Amino acid sequence: MTHRTRRQPHPLPCSVRRSAGFTLIELLIAVAIIGILASIAYPSYQDYVKDARVSDGQAKLMELAGQLERCYSDDYAYDDCVSLPVNSDDGYYTISGAPSGSSYTLTATHRGSQVKPGCKTLTIDQTGQTTPGSGCW
Repeated sequence: MTHRTRRQPHPLPCSVRRSAGFTLIELLIAVAIIGILASIAYPSYQDYVKDARVSDGQAKLMELAGQLERCYSDDYAYDDCVSLPVNSDDGYYTISGAPSGSSYTLTATHRGSQVKPGCKTLTIDQTGQTTPGSGCW
């Protein structure tokens, strides 16, 4: 009678076993890298949003100033050229003012809290003079 030995299954090579999933350390490193990138990107994104909101107010002020100037070139007066108050295109600013005779000052007031410092109120007048010293224009 011959004795047969039972063969043990051959263990998988280390490289095959390792590629079956991620280790906890690898996942923690990936999460840490994503966290670092997010902490760098988020403040830049907030600055971008604030700049975009200021641009919204500036664009509406410039549009209304253009309308007033076209009206003045026709009638030699700013009276009854635009109806105010009006909201900016994206709704972040409310534009007000009282154009009369040969002068006007338009004021854009930000409606929220997420805006660059010093840019909560923007102004422009008939000479093209903008908010002095604000750094917003």
